[in-house]
Amino acid sequence: MPKRIIDFFKNLLRDLKKGVPKDQLMKKYGFKTSTQLKTAIANAAMAQGIIPELAGGRGGLQAKEVSRKVKVNSRGSLIIPKQLAEKYGLKVGDTFEVSKSAAGLSLKKV
Repeated sequence: MPKRIIDFFKNLLRDLKKGVPKDQLMKKYGFKTSTQLKTAIANAAMAQGIIPELAGGRGGLQAKEVSRKVKVNSRGSLIIPKQLAEKYGLKVGDTFEVSKSAAGLSLKKV
């Protein structure tokens, strides 16, 4: 996220905590409606980690979908994307047993 947006969010939250009235916040930050202000406050809180980010919707801050695709490199090693490994709690040095079934391959941690 660009620094100017992060600064904008920090300043907005700072003014909100100071108790600056809604009409003054709207004028200072250029919001035309209270809904725009509320959305900006929610986005600022998510960007600062005060509340968890919302997934889905039509725009704004969204959680990225983690790819479940695994590749085989030229040495025959399976390459698991870092985000997928983190999602499933895989760590460097973990060992797995590979088995084949009618559904495909499966990995079992040993």
